[in-house]
Amino acid sequence: MPDANRLGEFLRASRARVDPKDVGLPRGGDRRVPGLRREELAVLAGVSADYYARLEQGRERNPSAQLLDAIGRALHLDPDARRHLFQLAGLHPRLGPDNSRESVHPALLRLLEAFPTAAAYVLSPAFEVLATNSVAAALLSPFTGPTNMVRVLFQHPQARTVFPDWPSLTENVVHALQLNAGRFPDDPHIRALVADLRRDSPAFRTLWADQTVRGLTRMFKVINHPEAGQVQLTYQTFDVRDAPGQQLLVGTPEPGSAEALAALAAADRVIAAQPPAGGQPSEGAFDRPAGRREP
Repeated sequence: MPDANRLGEFLRASRARVDPKDVGLPRGGDRRVPGLRREELAVLAGVSADYYARLEQGRERNPSAQLLDAIGRALHLDPDARRHLFQLAGLHPRLGPDNSRESVHPALLRLLEAFPTAAAYVLSPAFEVLATNSVAAALLSPFTGPTNMVRVLFQHPQARTVFPDWPSLTENVVHALQLNAGRFPDDPHIRALVADLRRDSPAFRTLWADQTVRGLTRMFKVINHPEAGQVQLTYQTFDVRDAPGQQLLVGTPEPGSAEALAALAAADRVIAAQPPAGGQPSEGAFDRPAGRREP
């Protein structure tokens, strides 16, 4: 592949992989090569055929982000391919609203329960808890009501008691939220969350004004649980590649905390299975996978 026109080579190869019938075009006719014709892709992307031809041939070197967005949609590019398209053009994609960031794939839901002794949960870019395993649900049981971890940290009356390292924890979370706000500038959940907390929380407002950006990686967390006592965990964060912006957090208990955490999760499962007077099992904010899930 010649370095001089890697963008054009990628566009040609991607165009050849699009089945005409998938975009509402007939397969027949005088098609000497597979995939879409240049003129067809130009129409689908809403650009002139001459401009698209120059882009593929390497005679146009400065496409806009809006144009690449349109071409990526016309080519049915997945997130990885779309990111690659932008990088070949010397740009970085702006990730806008996408419902897939609020949906947890069934395979990921099953994976959560593959950590029987660890607290595992999935976060949206706005730090909404989309799904938990039973251990994480038990660990987060002191927080009824909101299922957004940023709101829990800054607005729940028990947050500073349950999290003795509250200052460093909130600092890490706000820095990571700042990063997500840059990646997803049009995300309505992030925008509403930031607006509310800047208005209502002086502590959040101070941290947000610092403008420090840092993603979540590995961190040590201490939790003073009202039933299990002090639990110490080391958290590792993983990006969910098929839902950009989602993160899987897995908290492994430190020696001395594993038994307390296991006993807490077992007791929580028993309580959740017992129906109250109304005849339905009780359910707390973190007792089950939350958010929209793919069928």
